[in-house]
Parts: sequence; structure tokens; C-alpha cells
Amino acid sequence: MVERANRKAERGATQGGSEIMRRDSAHPPPSRRATAAPKKTIALVYDFDGTLSPKPMQEYAFLPKLGIEPKEFWAECARISKAERADVLITYMHLLYKKAKEKGVRVDRADLVAQGKKVELYPGVAQWFDAMHAYVKKRAGDSGIVVKHYLISSGLTEIIEGTKIYPHFANVFASEYWFDAYDLPFPKRVISDTGKTQFLFRINKGLEDLSESINAHMPEALRPIPFSNFIYFGDGDTDVPSMALLKKNGGHAIAVHGPDESEAKCVELFKAGRCDFYAAADYRKASDLWKRTCLLLDRIIADVRVREEARGL
Repeated sequence: MVERANRKAERGATQGGSEIMRRDSAHPPPSRRATAAPKKTIALVYDFDGTLSPKPMQEYAFLPKLGIEPKEFWAECARISKAERADVLITYMHLLYKKAKEKGVRVDRADLVAQGKKVELYPGVAQWFDAMHAYVKKRAGDSGIVVKHYLISSGLTEIIEGTKIYPHFANVFASEYWFDAYDLPFPKRVISDTGKTQFLFRINKGLEDLSESINAHMPEALRPIPFSNFIYFGDGDTDVPSMALLKKNGGHAIAVHGPDESEAKCVELFKAGRCDFYAAADYRKASDLWKRTCLLLDRIIADVRVREEARGL
């Protein structure tokens, strides 16, 4: 999708509020306010396209259904965005349903969710989430330390809902269409690269209900998941604001690249101090990504235990 097709420069973080995200009642991963033991939750936060999946999610079913070559579609998005001085993400969402109308293809929520079943994942992704829970349980024992998975993506919520990994996420923050109010889908929510940082703050403050404002000051001591308990996984420039925010606040980040792709971008992010590690997007046990993630988890678990011990003195 546009995240990889039209890389953007780093911008300042934004924390603006937005409307509550709907979830398909048939697919109910919980969206809960964090109320577990203080500071004992580890948040693993993921980008989607290029991070968990090799290609933009629209390229697996949506664009083939319309008979459109992906490179031509993303190039047209870039041209229109530049000519109209429009946001590139709104442009791609508008162009998708405009192309569908031209082809006589009606797009609705059920159709997009069904498309999610065709989205491919990198090796080991399907098993990764349960394996991370098991690893943290093994290393942390009965300390009460747990891990939660979050997804923040410019991709489409509806397609993500159809993927087999959707139930593993504590919450999904992604772009979304409005279907009922218009004859054709209309953008309801757009998640930009800088906009992703809003949702990092929401997870940090335990304000995952989008109807709640995150602008009011909250003392660090009251925030249920400190940034030091975060690990962010991303694949490129559009993840820089999120990586920078976490690194600045004591959190962690890992840059990934396709197993058959150049690691040059990841090396650049590493040298710029944007990430702790980089690795090929191989989520299987014993891979470099697995080992480096476990190193960071061990560090976070140790830090949580140190805080707990100090609190008892």
C-alpha cells in the first residue's frame, strides 16, 4: 500500500483524538482499558504491510478483483496526491472505491473482510503471538508480567479483520471505511504515519476507547503501560515517527525487511538510532528476529522486576 509505495519524511508526533473504532461482532478481540497489575504489561506493537505481510494488503484480492496492476495504482495515487495537494492516504482510499465504481464492482464490509483471508503473512507470523505469550510466561513465571499485541496500520480495518491473526490483537487501530452513510464506501478513519503516534499514547495511558481524549496530562505513575515496556515492529520511513517517539521515551523498536529484500533501509534506521535491532521478517523460532525480540523481552522483564523490588523497599 501507500506506506511502502510513497515514503514520507519524518514529521512531529500528533496526539489528536478521534472517533471510537468499531469491531465486527463476529470477531471480538477485546478492546479493554488496561487495569491489570501496574506496569506489568508488555506491549508489542506492529505495523502491517511490509512488517507482518510481504505486500500491501490491497494487492492480494482488492486490486486483482478490479484488474488493476498494483504499480500503476500506487503511481496514480502519488500523481493525484501531488497534483491535488491531497493527503496520500485519503487519496488511495478514495481511488480504490472510485476504481470499483468504474468497474461496476460494489464493495462492502463483508467483501473486504473476506478479502483478508487471501492476505499472505511472513514465515512464522501465525504462530508468533502465542509463542510470545509462552516465552514471557516461561521467563517471568508467576510475577504477573503479561504481553499484549497491538496493530497500528494505514491499511484497512475491514481487510485486517479477515486475516487469521486478527483475534490475537488486544486492539487494532487502522484506516476504515464508512459504508452505511453513502452509496459507495467513504473514508471514516485514516491512520497516517505520524497519526500512529496517537495510538501509542492511547496504549500507554490505557485510553484505547477512541471516544476518550488523550490530551489531558496523565502523570507517568498512573499510566498502565510505560513506554519502556513497548517494542515496536516496522519496516521503513513511515514507521520513523513511532520508532522515534518510543526511543525518546525509553521504549524499543525493531526494523524488519523482507527475507529476499535489501536490508539497506533497516541499516539506515539502525545507524540513525531509530531502532534497537533489525532483522529479516522471519518470525519463526531461532530466527534473528526471534532472538532479538527475546533479548528485548528479557530486558523489559528484568526492568519490571527491578521496579517491583525497589517499590518494596
